[in-house]
Formats: sequence, C-alpha cells, structure tokens
Amino acid sequence: MAREIEADQIEIVVGELCLKANTILREDVLKSLEKCSQKEKNGSISEKMLNILIENADIAKKKSMPLCQDTGMVAVFIEIGEDVKIIDGHVIDSINLGVKNAYEKHFFRKSIVEDPILRNNTGTNTPAVVHTDIVGGDKIKIHLMPKGFGSENKSRIAMLDPTCKKDEIIDFCVETVKKAGPDACPPYVLGIGLGGTMEHCAYLAKKALLRPINEDNPKIHIVEMEKAIKEKANKIELGVMGLGGVSTVLGVNMEEGPTHIAGCPIAVNVSCHALRSASAEI
Repeated sequence: MAREIEADQIEIVVGELCLKANTILREDVLKSLEKCSQKEKNGSISEKMLNILIENADIAKKKSMPLCQDTGMVAVFIEIGEDVKIIDGHVIDSINLGVKNAYEKHFFRKSIVEDPILRNNTGTNTPAVVHTDIVGGDKIKIHLMPKGFGSENKSRIAMLDPTCKKDEIIDFCVETVKKAGPDACPPYVLGIGLGGTMEHCAYLAKKALLRPINEDNPKIHIVEMEKAIKEKANKIELGVMGLGGVSTVLGVNMEEGPTHIAGCPIAVNVSCHALRSASAEI
C-alpha cells in the first residue's frame, strides 16, 4: 500500500532547506577551509583571507544571515519512492512555494528573471530547477543547492573525442580553473560530469557538488583523476580570491556515466568557496 505524503510537507521542508543551505556552510567545506588556512604561509594575505571566510561562516550561522549576498538560483534534486503517493497538491508547485516563502520570509535576494532576453524579475526567486528521480521505497529525499552565478558563469562543457586520454580530461578541467581566474571567488570546488549526453554530463557535474568533498568516488581510476586535477589546479597558485597562495581548489568531485561509443562529453560545474547545499528526508 502506498504511503501518502501531503504536498505541503514538501513545501515546509524545502523552506527549511533554503534557510539552512543559505546560512550554514557545509561541514566538509568548512573543514577544508580550515585545513587550507594551516597550509598557507603564516601571516600571509592568503591565510588572513581564509580566516575571514571562516569567520564569515561563523557569523552567518550564529545570526542566521546569508553566507553570500548572491543567494542563488535554487536547484533541487528530489528522489521520490515508488511507494509514495503525494496528495493535496503537486510536487513541483510545492517546491516552488517553499522556495518563494523562504526567500520572502528571510529577505534573501531574489535573482531569477522570467525571460533571459527581457530580464523581468519574477520577484520570488522561482522557479527552481528541479531534477526528479523515482527510487525504491516509501520516502522522499530532497537535496537543495542555491547556486550563485558568479561561479555558475565560469562553468564549461565540451564534447571530447572518444579517443581522448585521461590527460586531456584533466587539462580541460584545469584550464577551466585558469579561465575562471579570480572571478568566481576561489578557492573553488569543481563538480565534474563525465559521460552520458551533452545535457546529462552537465547534470552529473551539478550533482557531483552534492557529494562531500572529503569523500572519494568509489572507482579508483576516477579518484586518481580527481586528485590529479586538484594537484595541477593548486599549482596555478591563483589562491584565495586570486591573491595568490596554495589554496586554489578545495575539492574535486567527478561523477561518470555510460556514454556513446562515438563521444566523451564532459562538464565542469564551478563552485565558489561557499558551496551551499542541504538535504532532508520525508
């Protein structure tokens, strides 16, 4: 028998996740910033900047204030159990209402325009970008990521040849960091999607940012590439906010999927140092 979940439960949870994600820096990201601070030269501007970022996260959490003035375009990854029946409403409507209410209640910046040419602001920070997945069980899992566009704008996608070598993939990712320069507020976290189709590798890249940056991909050859990308990117010494130092990239998360024999799609979704996401289960 299907488990009934009222649509307004989704609305409430989404609202709570909007507040949490925008005001509480993920623990894995915070710890990485702290480790990077210890690696920088004592008294250097990079060390001072990292300590400011850590202090900013502490103030945001204590005062329930946004980590960044750009409270992003909300991306939602929702996993709906096949034994769930949503009643008294529609899941997408509930997600958007949860976002709208949270952004109005907490005075978060509303950044979404209805038309990319006419640029008329919706005034609600909706609609959210929603990715749905049907899974086993009778629960709903929601992963919410408010993504600022200072970093989103520096993301890249390419359709590489099927004969491409690992070094070409690594170089494309490192080149993305170089092209981003200081504009996307480093140190960065890179979400990398490899495989699928053009749009699916971009989805994998965004989804990769949900994985804690201190957790490796289960495949050894992917882990080796993640580490190589991070090592080469940090040798650029772009540093915090482009001011130099060894902390250019905090983490590299790569997710891969099956693809066609004739191609190797790749996407790099760049995140600033304030990688924000929150999750919940209903």
